[in-house]
Amino acid sequence: MKNLFLSAAIVLGGLASYASVSPISNTIVKAVSLQEEYTEIKLEEVPVAVTDALKKAYPDGVLSKAYKNAKSQYKLEVTVGDKIGSLYANADGTWIKK
Repeated sequence: MKNLFLSAAIVLGGLASYASVSPISNTIVKAVSLQEEYTEIKLEEVPVAVTDALKKAYPDGVLSKAYKNAKSQYKLEVTVGDKIGSLYANADGTWIKK
């Protein structure tokens, strides 16, 4: 009787492991990067409202480069101490989060 139960368990266990085949799935990840076109402008062309907002937010910040897109949004490359970063602003000096 023990042998019958043991052999049934072995057979069913073997079939169960054979029947459980891992499904193969292909996962495709597609990254889309939308890059707005900014063209470099002279620092003198940056509106006063933007430079005033920069001075207020970062008194020690130094504006090194400025870019403008078709929507009159500005990308500013700013150096504060030993760190360099980019800030985005509208023509009226309000900051844009990107």
